[in-house]
Formats: sequence, structure tokens, C-alpha cells
Amino acid sequence: MDREPDAEEVARTIALRQLTAAPRSRAQLEAALAKRDVPEDVAARVLDRFTEVGLVDDTAYAEMLVRTRHAERGLARRALAAELHKKGIDPEVAGAALAQVDDADEEAAARRLVEKKTRSTAGLDRQVRRRRLAAMLARKGFGPGVAMRVVDEVLAAEGEDPGADRADWSLD
Repeated sequence: MDREPDAEEVARTIALRQLTAAPRSRAQLEAALAKRDVPEDVAARVLDRFTEVGLVDDTAYAEMLVRTRHAERGLARRALAAELHKKGIDPEVAGAALAQVDDADEEAAARRLVEKKTRSTAGLDRQVRRRRLAAMLARKGFGPGVAMRVVDEVLAAEGEDPGADRADWSLD
């Protein structure tokens, strides 16, 4: 005769399946358990235990997410902070993880992205090219100062006069 699994057993199974698929933050696991109608007190007990044994570690998760998203996608700190917030990472933990990426790392990532993208924009009008390159960096979370400087430097290295359309960069 089969017995009904108890709520903690169900919660453990759900959480382990989630963690097997990909690393998750505690908040993501809480949401997955709530979606499956696991009582909050049961979810808290299971996740507390998972935290004790190291299966759930928001600090390690945040550090891993920052490292990989910055290296693989070239995301700036602003975009990384938004992603950490969306995943329920505590602001203090997020701040510590974001400290891994300094200004030089961020500028180098922006430069790599622009250098890669310039290949596909080579035949376009200078203004269109600059606008597309700056927009691509903005979508990755880079501020306008970094974006404009890096785009100008990369285009200048290609032989385009960065000062020719300086008025195009006005933020009006």
C-alpha cells in the first residue's frame, strides 16, 4: 500500500529538481515551492536545511552569476544588479558579488562587444553605426559615458573620425 508523501518530502523533491536543472537562489526556490502550494513553514524548514548543508548559497550563487554573465554575455554591473534583484538576491549580497567587476573590467567588456559588433556594421553610415553600437551597449547595461567613449575609440582605431559627428551624441 502506497503512502502519501508528506509536505516536507514533496518540498525536498521540488527543490532538488530545481537545483538539478540549474543553480537557484533561495527566493527562486521559495517561489517554486509556493507555486506548488507547499506551506510556507514547510518550505522555510526545507530551505533552511538545504542552506545548512550548502545546497542553497545565495552568496556563491550571486558570485557565480556575476562572473558568468559578465564573461559570457558582457553584461555591465547595472544589468547584473537588475538580474540579481530579479532573482531575489539580497542587496548586500548582490553588492559584494558585483564588486568582482571593476571599471576596467566593464570597459574591457564594452570594448570587446563593440569590436565584435563593428564587423557587422562595417558598411553602414557612420551615424547609424554609432547609434547601433551605443544602443547595443545600453541594452547590456552600460552607461552613456562608457558607451560613447568606447564606441568613439573603437571607430577611431578603424580610421573613422570620432569628432566628425560629435553632435550626434547629445543626450537632448
